[in-house]
Amino acid sequence: MTIVSKSSTIVAALVAGALFAQTPPAAKPPAIQRTILQRKDISMPGREAVIARVEIAPESFAGRHTHPGEEITYILEGEAEILVEGQPVLKLKAGDSFIIPAGAKHDAHNTGKQPLKMVGVYVVDKSQPMATPAP
Repeated sequence: MTIVSKSSTIVAALVAGALFAQTPPAAKPPAIQRTILQRKDISMPGREAVIARVEIAPESFAGRHTHPGEEITYILEGEAEILVEGQPVLKLKAGDSFIIPAGAKHDAHNTGKQPLKMVGVYVVDKSQPMATPAP
């Protein structure tokens, strides 16, 4: 029969408690999720068309970024503000569409309580990343 002292039990409980307290919280899913549906070369040399399903979490921002070509997007569900540097804010909803010029710094803000769901078509320089964070 083994006898465990009260002090060793307390130490073990304190160590377990300290380890539990230091466990980082679960990572939040990203605010924006792009799922590439298709990408294909087009008639313009060095360019490709990319079709993507885009979803932004409720009340979240995509984050300021640019594309090495045009973005043409249709909103399937939800409400948004599209913020393009140097242009007035676009307030849009399901059924609306927008076009972002090549290289324009922009952001999308889901202003609703439900996910913002869109289909984006990007006509981009295929030697560049499709999206680049912008300051």
